[in-house]
Amino acid sequence: MVSRFVIVGGGTAGWMAAAALARFLGPPAEIRLVESEEIGTVGVGEATIPQLRLFNAGLGLDEDEFVRATAGTFKLGIEFVGWGAPDRRYIHAFGTIGRDLGLIPFHHYWLRHRAEGGEASLWDFSASAQAARRNLFGRWQEKPGRLPSGLAHAFHFDASLYAAYLRRYAEARGVRRTEGKVRGVALRGEDGFVESVELDGGERIEGDLFIDCSGFRGLVIEQALATGYDDWSRWLPCDRALAVPCEPGGELTPYTRATARDSGWQWRIPLQHRTGNGHVYCSAFTSDDQAARVLLANLDGPALADPRPLRFVTGKRRKAWNKNCVALGLASGFMEPLESTSIHLIQSGIARFLQLLPHSSIDPSEVDEFNRQTDVEWLSIRDFLTFHYWANGRNGEFWRACRDAALPESLERRIALFRANGRLFRNSEELFAEVGWLQVLVGQGVIPAGYHPLADQLSAEQLAEFLGLAKKHIDHVVAQLPSHSDFIARHCAIPVTRAVASAGAKP
Repeated sequence: MVSRFVIVGGGTAGWMAAAALARFLGPPAEIRLVESEEIGTVGVGEATIPQLRLFNAGLGLDEDEFVRATAGTFKLGIEFVGWGAPDRRYIHAFGTIGRDLGLIPFHHYWLRHRAEGGEASLWDFSASAQAARRNLFGRWQEKPGRLPSGLAHAFHFDASLYAAYLRRYAEARGVRRTEGKVRGVALRGEDGFVESVELDGGERIEGDLFIDCSGFRGLVIEQALATGYDDWSRWLPCDRALAVPCEPGGELTPYTRATARDSGWQWRIPLQHRTGNGHVYCSAFTSDDQAARVLLANLDGPALADPRPLRFVTGKRRKAWNKNCVALGLASGFMEPLESTSIHLIQSGIARFLQLLPHSSIDPSEVDEFNRQTDVEWLSIRDFLTFHYWANGRNGEFWRACRDAALPESLERRIALFRANGRLFRNSEELFAEVGWLQVLVGQGVIPAGYHPLADQLSAEQLAEFLGLAKKHIDHVVAQLPSHSDFIARHCAIPVTRAVASAGAKP
């Protein structure tokens, strides 16, 4: 087995990789992480999706301890405000919607109900959506023989605190951290593989496999290996962001909010000690100063710092694994955090690498498979994000340009298939399942002309009873949940003194 791993860069990506390698490889693997405290991290990935629970569980982390250590809160979905139209909102909720019956998914019965004049919302049948609307949260104890709750959750957390938490975990399991800046990368003459990285002080660190977590710079994957980059800005035109924390205000909502603005959108992420905010925008349609004014005018409370700028080109490296280098995080590419996929892509890259972990040497067929799977996942997320922009009902030059943009063929096919009779299918390596696509399609106004013919096998009375029982179950589940704030106070609240100190700290 390849045994010497060098992680270039810390932050969330670097320490997630270090923690996972330490947990699953252990001795005799030698794991070194090189980072410099002088180099800041982007820190915009503070909202997650439910898959992170699997990563944390794989490390053996206690969920309450993790939430407390990262000043976290819980997340049941993402609320989209003003996307389908300026005065409309919907939620992409986690978990299930209704229950399938027979051979067809639940939403076909809901589409028949709607076609026949029914007024029930799709989200009336989502426990997570209904809990989020009421600011409720709890961990439901699923039991054999009892109907599943349909609930699922993820987290909001302070990304810098998460990285620090994983650093303590990794170093306790033998990961060696080296402070310093990488000033050069040495390649082997015979095959172009990475031989070592050289630090400012002259130290050379050799390894068998290098994991590039150096951010947009891509010190190894791009600057040394010249891997290349696929630019997706023709589909996802936003190219800048501003991030700023503010004092918390109002209820501690168990969901992320993405609010459409004139030339982009604004995120809101509630933490225990502050609220994270950011404005993602397209510089071709607004200035940096105007974007900052929009951001600062729409905060819960006073800003705790000046807005921090970020420039990017949406897209990905042409190879996430090139020779003996695997890129994770921003070094592998960037897709804006509209659906909270940034940290998940780090997680899935780590999981994919561990599945294809080299033995005594790096096999090109395994590298190709890693890159194939990575491409499928990234492309499917690109299409998912692109749909949000294309299916908008807003006025303004930016939003008209998004509607007029040509879609990827893969997305065109998916929309056409759903528009006809509500058909949704998930390819095996796609991140977002049918229930996610369903909510975003319907939420932004794409309603099928028909539905699966098998939905007509129920009589009108049977359909009403089926939907009524589904709604009754959702109401029962939600009625058992405490408020989000009360749950945190009882299980995973940070100390008051720490909350006060953290709220006033620079991000």
